[in-house]
Amino acid sequence: MHDQELTLHTDKYQINMMYAHWKHGSQDKRAVFEAYFRKLPFGNGFAVAAGLERIIRYIRALRFSPAEIDYLRTQEEQYEEGFLEALREFRFTGSLFALPEGTLVFPNVPLVRVEARVFEAQLIETALLNILNYQTLIATKAARIKQVTGDDTLLEFGTRRAQEADAAVWGARAAYLAGFDATSNMRAGMMFGIPTKGTHAHAWVQGHESEKEAFRLFAEALPDQVTLLVDTYDTLRSGLPNAIDTAKRLEAQGKRMQAIRLDSGDTAYLSKKAREMLDEAGLPYVKIVASNDLDENIIFNLKAQGARVDSWGIGTQLITGGDQPALGGVYKLVARERDGELVPVIKISGNPEKVTNPGLKEAYRIVNNQTGKAEADYIALMHEEDVRRGERIKLFDPVHPYIHKFIDDYEAIPLLKPIFEQGELVYELPTLEEIRRYHRSQLALFWPEYLRKLHPEGYPVDLSMAAWQLKMDLIAKHKA
Repeated sequence: MHDQELTLHTDKYQINMMYAHWKHGSQDKRAVFEAYFRKLPFGNGFAVAAGLERIIRYIRALRFSPAEIDYLRTQEEQYEEGFLEALREFRFTGSLFALPEGTLVFPNVPLVRVEARVFEAQLIETALLNILNYQTLIATKAARIKQVTGDDTLLEFGTRRAQEADAAVWGARAAYLAGFDATSNMRAGMMFGIPTKGTHAHAWVQGHESEKEAFRLFAEALPDQVTLLVDTYDTLRSGLPNAIDTAKRLEAQGKRMQAIRLDSGDTAYLSKKAREMLDEAGLPYVKIVASNDLDENIIFNLKAQGARVDSWGIGTQLITGGDQPALGGVYKLVARERDGELVPVIKISGNPEKVTNPGLKEAYRIVNNQTGKAEADYIALMHEEDVRRGERIKLFDPVHPYIHKFIDDYEAIPLLKPIFEQGELVYELPTLEEIRRYHRSQLALFWPEYLRKLHPEGYPVDLSMAAWQLKMDLIAKHKA
């Protein structure tokens, strides 16, 4: 789907609310929304922000075409022509702030803040969340897999199992920025400059008179890029011996086979036996690639069993999110214009975790100057100066305020960067390689206890005293 086709990539209630604002003349009132998630995916200790590049593309292309206006004319609401004319002239003129892609992020920390006319801020909610939720989920899954594979090569193989074409290419990009090394998707390679890797399918072997002939012909066609899939018939009795024979033929030509691939069976056992056979044949340079519905948990266990795998091809469990199909990010109003001023608003819920943090706010990463490690994320009201000046602040658990400490030797790093200001793009998009380097530097900011796969320590996300008090005051006001 092209970016210019995403204008109606929205829920109908957004259009209806826009219409109601237009009808009552409140469409130009300013509003502030924040996008964030309440719970980390996969039981992980962190998430990885992704999706900003596509959000930028979406915002820049936001126009209602004649065809889209004509379609809205057919709706049962019978929108007035004046409203449709307002849509025809629609442009995003607001401001948008966001975390750079690759940033480690935690529950209730805004990934995006939108300050705009309510007419504009309301329209972009659905597409923004759709992009942000999916790509952040996949980048987080990729980072989890990277955590257990170390320096092994990671290949994204998920295209055929992704939820349609856009998910495949943007999911491949999200995986790459979080540490994967290559993708099998050629379109993603072309669009984003991601390295591409591929071998051959079982059909190549089945399509020849013998496995040995299939391997020989493949090697003749691509003598410098030979990775052979060895499990079509019998991995140890047939596939490996025929692959070794092919490797010897290549050596005679002054070439080297790259790898063999295991796609079924007991990966731990087969990889160890394959390593033995390859080494005994004088082929220690031939790598072993494993695929077969892998995820971070399976790989973790295979490594514990001593599997001799150099590269991992991850498909379904990565590109679909596997055990968690959605991030669950939300987009909530935190301030609205009244009498020319922005006033804080709150959403109260019977579920305490759904009560919003009101007001126009900044989010900071508090880095301890003595350790060089992140101490907490700190959410303060926009007017608060103490944290910006590096003065002593109190870090306390917003749910259990008696758990607290003070810190006065720190750097407060603002998390949200200006992306659009009054409708103009002011952010210079980094390259994917720059994002990858930035993501690695983010990981280095945190103690390993926050990053581990199993039972990670919870990283603190704290409100300033003023932000917490504002929340308490608004709760009390509405309950009264």
